Amino acid sequence: MKVIFLKDVKNVAKANEIKEVKEGYARNYLFKNNLAVEATKENLDKLNKKLEKIAATEEQRLLNAKKLAEQLKTVEVKMKKKAGEKGRLFGAITSSDLADEVNKFGIQLDKKLIDMKNPIKEVGVHIVDVNIYKGIKGQLKVVVDAE
Repeated sequence: MKVIFLKDVKNVAKANEIKEVKEGYARNYLFKNNLAVEATKENLDKLNKKLEKIAATEEQRLLNAKKLAEQLKTVEVKMKKKAGEKGRLFGAITSSDLADEVNKFGIQLDKKLIDMKNPIKEVGVHIVDVNIYKGIKGQLKVVVDAE
């Protein structure tokens, strides 16, 4: 029996997949727990419309991510922190600090997207990677000056 999965079922199928399963498994488990529906013409049409919406949403997210990557190229974050004689900062600049500074430019950026292996602890110019969305990356120029 062909079914359309509504939700992910571990080791069987992911949501929106069409698979052939045994009739007893479909009727006694999948249908009763609202995990799948039978693959009728009507249900297949609904699935196609749903997949089209998902594709359009995904395309819009990719466009927004590319636009954000371009915006980040123009942004130069300048920060002043207390530093020692050799340019070592007292404290550090974290992804949260950078996200707050970028937000002042009118660009909404979540700190979780900023890919910093270690916080910035030196005065100077630093390039920080930003993982925006599914393989789309941007870079942020950070200029740290001593107070």
